[in-house]
Formats: sequence, C-alpha cells, structure tokens
Amino acid sequence: MLTKTPSELTLPASATAGKRARDPRLDVFRGIGMLIILVAHVPNDPWALWIPARFGFSDATEMFVFLSGMASAIAFGRLFDREGFGLLTARVAHRCWQIYWAHVAVFLTVATIMAAAGNKPDGTSYVQSLNLVRFFDDPGPLLAGLMTLTYVPNYFDILPMYMVILALMPVMLLAERIDSRLPFVLMALLWLSAQLGLTHFPAEPWSNRPWFFDPFGWQLIFFLGFFLMRGTLTLPVGSRPLLIASIAFVLVTIPFAWHVVLSASPVFLEAAQAIAPLTSKTDFGILRLVHFLALAQIAVLVVGDKGARLYHPAVRPLTTILIKVGQQSLPVFMTGMVAAQLIGIALDHVGRGALPVATANLAGFAILVATAYGAAWFKQAPWKT
Repeated sequence: MLTKTPSELTLPASATAGKRARDPRLDVFRGIGMLIILVAHVPNDPWALWIPARFGFSDATEMFVFLSGMASAIAFGRLFDREGFGLLTARVAHRCWQIYWAHVAVFLTVATIMAAAGNKPDGTSYVQSLNLVRFFDDPGPLLAGLMTLTYVPNYFDILPMYMVILALMPVMLLAERIDSRLPFVLMALLWLSAQLGLTHFPAEPWSNRPWFFDPFGWQLIFFLGFFLMRGTLTLPVGSRPLLIASIAFVLVTIPFAWHVVLSASPVFLEAAQAIAPLTSKTDFGILRLVHFLALAQIAVLVVGDKGARLYHPAVRPLTTILIKVGQQSLPVFMTGMVAAQLIGIALDHVGRGALPVATANLAGFAILVATAYGAAWFKQAPWKT
C-alpha cells in the first residue's frame, strides 16, 4: 500500500516531519548487524554456526542494507526535499567517493596482511585462502581491475554493491516526485532484471563469475527501507494474525537452512536445492525478503513500541553501545573486515577451543566498539573548539 501516512514501522524522522529524535531501533539493529557480520567473516569461527543466517534464508546483510536505506532517507531524502536534485546528486557522489576509497583501502590492507601472515599451520597460504593468488602473481592488470571494480574478490563485494545502490538514489527520488508509485515500478523492474541475469557485473577477468551481490537485486530491500522511512510506503505491523504468520514462516524455514537438518535429511537438502533461485544471495531471491520481513515483525514486537524496551535499565548500557556502533557503520565495517582476518589468523595458531574462540570474538566486538567511539570523536573535530 502506498500512502503518505507513516505506519508504526515508519520511524518519526521522515522528510516532511521536521527535526525529531532519532528512533533507537535504527542504530541498535545496525549495531547488532555489525557484530554479526564480524563473526560471519572470521574464517572457521564456531560462533558463526549460531548466527541467524544458519537458521533461515536472510542474514545480517539484509538487516544492514534495509537499515542503511532507512538511514539514507534521513541523510539524503531530507537534502533532496530541501535543496533539490542537484545538491542531492553531489552529496551522493561524495558518499560514493568515500565508499570507493574505503573499498580500495580494505582490499589493500587485507591483502597485505595475508601476504605478511605467510602460511597456515597446515601449510596452506593465507593468500590462497582468500583466492588472491592471481593478484599476487600478476598484480598490474588486477590493480587496474580493482580500481575499475571489474576485479571484486568475494570477500570484498559488499561496498561495491552499496555504491551502485546509492547511485540509484537520485533517480528513485526524482521518480517519487513525478509519481509516488513510480519508484516501486522501477524497483520491481530492476529486481526482475537481476533474477533474469541481465544485470550481472563481472567480478574477475578470467571467468564469467559475477559480483557476489548483484546491486540491482539488492536495491529492492534498500529502497523498501528508504521509502518506508520517508513515509511513501507503509507495511502492516502489529496484528496478531500477521505476527503468528511471521513466527510460523521463520520456524518453517529452519529445516531448509540449518546445516544439521540438511546433512541428515536428503529430502530437505533436495528441497533446499530446488528453491535455491528463490533464496539466492547473489540476486536477492524473494524468499530472503519474505524471511527478513517476518523477522522484522517479530523484532518490532520484541523491542516494544518505538523501541521502548531498549531503554530498560537492564539493557540501557548495551543499547547505548549498539547505537554508537550503528551510527558509525562505515568505519566499523571496514575495521571488522580487517579484524576478522586477524582473528582468524590468531585462531589458526592458538586453536579453536571454546575459550580462545570466545576471547577472540569478544576482543573483536571490543575493537568494533572502540572504532565506533573513536570515529564519533574524530567526526566532532574537537580540535576546532
């Protein structure tokens, strides 16, 4: 349903609402997503067996992209309403420029770490573990590919996807100004083009492998969050039948995603393979969206009206930390990508017993939190005052 009336899920910071307090749910869940993404990227981390992605079709990527869309509606949507298409486009270009260099910096940093780390205890090189052997064998052409985004190794694929989605934002906002329904037509067409394989970008010059994340598939969930925040879109939330249906769907999907069931049951394994196009992470299969929206319904209920339970005295300190992490998502994400590999290297040498794994993951969380607070401090430019 399209409307200009915000729903319960539309946070009270839409472009037409003036300046209001930022809803804590936005940054708390982005902060949680950053922690989950760290665990997911640590090589052979036993904790990764217990992240949400192991029990359903969607994972922290959906959370991150959806909430980034909502945050972008605040930062960019208001600018469009206030200053128009020209300045919005300039602001988007500036942000894409920042993300581009963040992508390059993360790649070069991680590649350097892999080269310096040498070999794993089993003799496998760390360069090989991230499939960077060709880069080190002949770096010249692949450096050009890195800079032109035609060489995008799997570990380094989220930020390029995000850049393309951001570049679509001026088009979507201009379409919204023409007709509030037009952006959703464009979103659907772009998503369908990804499902048909029409929009894949090349990820490496020696094969036909595309980017792991097709931005034209993933823009669907980004702009759902974006227009939900702006109030252009409403989603039903809070009704008992819908909540029951959401819980039922989340539970029903577990056998089709949980490795324990898939390894023990050929029936569920075959079924999971049969529906793979609907759960594709590359093209953003439709069941991933349904699963995420079901989880979102449950999450909204758990945290209470406008996130009221997040400020209960028992969880308020944790809420404060998560909000800070969520507000500094780019530097935290960059740090997490580097820290995950360092943690993996450390665990290779000390072992993956319960205590080393817990210590390593908690240390990783502490690094992300420190990064968030440090980035916030630098952004305040205290030396100017």
